[in-house]
Amino acid sequence: MWYYAQNNQPVGPISLDDLASRIRSGQVAPDTLVFTNGMTQWQAARDTAQLAVFFSAAAPAVAMPGAAPPPIGQRAFELTYRIVGEDVQFVEVELDPGEAAVAEAGGLMYMTSGVQMDTVFGDGSQQPQSSGLMGALMGAGKRLLTGESLFTTVFSNPTASLQKVAFAAPYPGRILPMDLKQLGGELICQKDSFLAAAKGISIGIAFQKKIGVGLFGGEGFIMQRLTGDGLAFVHAGGMIESFDLKAGETLRVDTGCLVALTPSVQYDVQFVGKVKTAFFGGEGLFFAVVTGPGRVWLQSLPLSRMADRIMKAAPGMARGGKEEGSVLGGLGNLLDGDN
Repeated sequence: MWYYAQNNQPVGPISLDDLASRIRSGQVAPDTLVFTNGMTQWQAARDTAQLAVFFSAAAPAVAMPGAAPPPIGQRAFELTYRIVGEDVQFVEVELDPGEAAVAEAGGLMYMTSGVQMDTVFGDGSQQPQSSGLMGALMGAGKRLLTGESLFTTVFSNPTASLQKVAFAAPYPGRILPMDLKQLGGELICQKDSFLAAAKGISIGIAFQKKIGVGLFGGEGFIMQRLTGDGLAFVHAGGMIESFDLKAGETLRVDTGCLVALTPSVQYDVQFVGKVKTAFFGGEGLFFAVVTGPGRVWLQSLPLSRMADRIMKAAPGMARGGKEEGSVLGGLGNLLDGDN
């Protein structure tokens, strides 16, 4: 089945024969946008293989009949979802016929019998005919720099009925649905926070160019950049708080507590300012400084902080105390180890 755009609205589904008839009558022009299953975005009728013969023009690829399209001009599918749970959540995504979602390896919780699972190189947003091998390698390389796998898993629905797939949070916290279309098409987030997204979302890297961030940023130096016009699901530890910063408004944050920010927010890492506080305060030597305008999301329980507490509490590890995060705490642990 096919769709075509008329007055910026989709018309269809109609058969290929019906569409050909409308082309012959002039109702569908060569530059009219069309869509059918196998495409990731709308394209001109004359650039589509099955329709090119009606305009005496060559076309690059053959599309397959089937699913409903994303909105005109949109690359990512529109997903219906529900988030289940309080402390350890999972998100269930509904896949209409022809729709697909992408996720990091190890995030799957369950899927219905009609869902097809495929492993792809990179994030699945690059089309082979347009990006080529180098494009795929660049996309995969960016993922590798953020600590992710070279591959992602695509969950698609090739059937004619509704299918479901669910992705689980890796540790206690909250799953945040981020509509990139409403956020201006881009979101910068902590490198381990991405959980899943509509197919068509690009997952890259965001380098912070300031030297302070480069030298002392730790967790926040290399962040993920999500771009596209669909839904992305981001996971954060503990409770979540968001701040809408005005132009010039500044917030100082523990580097591990920063989850995501809009691209308009400026981000730097600064020294705490006092030597005594830096060495004996237990809060580390540096903190992140975010400056508006834009929105910032923070988490109360970074994974690194939780892992550190678990290690200190584990049998055979040094016993912690009130100063366990400071230099004094470290000296106390060494003395305990000698006894």
